[in-house]
Amino acid sequence: MGITKKGLVLGTTAVALSTVAVTGAGIHLSQSQALIQTGPKETIDEVWQIINHQYVDTSFNNTDWTKVRQEYVNNGSYGNKEDAYKAIREMLGKLEDPYTRFMNPEEFQNMRIDTSGELTGVGIQIAKDEETDRLIVISPIEDTPAFEAGILAQDLIVKIDGTDTKGMDVNDAVKLIRGERGSQVTLTISRGGKESDFDITRERIEIHPVRASIRDTDVGKIGYIRLTTFNEHAAKDMQQAIKEHEKEGVVGYVLDLRSNPGGLLYSSINIARMWLDEGTIVSTVDRKGISDRESARNKALTNKPLVVLVNEGSASASEILSGALQDNKRATLLGTKTFGKGLVQSVRPLGDGSGLAVTIAKYLTPSGRDINKEGIPPDVIVELSDQQLEELYSGDRSKLGTEEDPQFSKALDILDRDIQAQRSSASQAAK
Repeated sequence: MGITKKGLVLGTTAVALSTVAVTGAGIHLSQSQALIQTGPKETIDEVWQIINHQYVDTSFNNTDWTKVRQEYVNNGSYGNKEDAYKAIREMLGKLEDPYTRFMNPEEFQNMRIDTSGELTGVGIQIAKDEETDRLIVISPIEDTPAFEAGILAQDLIVKIDGTDTKGMDVNDAVKLIRGERGSQVTLTISRGGKESDFDITRERIEIHPVRASIRDTDVGKIGYIRLTTFNEHAAKDMQQAIKEHEKEGVVGYVLDLRSNPGGLLYSSINIARMWLDEGTIVSTVDRKGISDRESARNKALTNKPLVVLVNEGSASASEILSGALQDNKRATLLGTKTFGKGLVQSVRPLGDGSGLAVTIAKYLTPSGRDINKEGIPPDVIVELSDQQLEELYSGDRSKLGTEEDPQFSKALDILDRDIQAQRSSASQAAK
């Protein structure tokens, strides 16, 4: 395919795509980006050419792609970039592929930030609250200025440096909240009907997606590792967590991939190798039917029993990792069926600073399963009620991975069985 795996993105769920991290500095992707001055029509043609040469389906999902070029490139007339961007989105819409998408320069910058794991800002994720037509905090990122200042999930942002946010677009809000490191922004927050000002100093932030701790249970010491996304820090953080847990003598692990929307392909492969000594991890198949297989390298960091928690929000890279562990019988999957996103995107910078995510391959689990739109069924189904979901995922999420978490509690039962079986096997082998 001519594209390094480091540049491949496995995408996110639709919900995740509607959020914006309020952060700053851009991060390089694997592809080099040499900005050149292009006109509106040239940008449209550039997008058409990329799709024509790289899109995974050579029938373009039963679309006459040559006719599309005639309509949008040859016959189209565009007075400015915005007209061109609208045309590009219409053109891509004919593919009916939600993962092949165009990003204007601002959206492209935000995407680069999300996958890099390094940002400059206050450290919150925001979205539009339809009920109030204002901005709502999805969550503050742990150990960031916003988190330390006391910003909470579900806070309404009423003003940004005195500017009313009613009706404000999320991207416009991001522009106001971003700024130089060390500078200050004032967020007026509405919480419980009361408004308060929060003066927050912008800082450089690294997003570390691993939350690891040791749970003292009746089973013994259990390593609990929650992975929230597959960014550039994920594999290194995972390696550190496993090594520290091994030093502490844990007897088993719970890996929590619930609501993890995905991220970088190579990150999921590297993490899978930490749990697997041998076996296939994933195969990717491109438009020519060429299969590229990734396998374990006999470098697993532990062979102790493992339960992986998944749900309908576990997508793409989460499904690659889950599928590899399940098919190789390395772990028990517990929870509910995963999202079902089995496509791989290449993210390409365009000449005018915008970007394009184009589906270039599909992936198969080690047993050959194509899980796109189907998802991965867990080995053990444990569903949560709406009330349980609210209790676990609202606020500080401190109940996740505790006895008050029904899925974690069931995972302990499975670990107890597997730990006893492993000990029995080791005892038999020693005789």
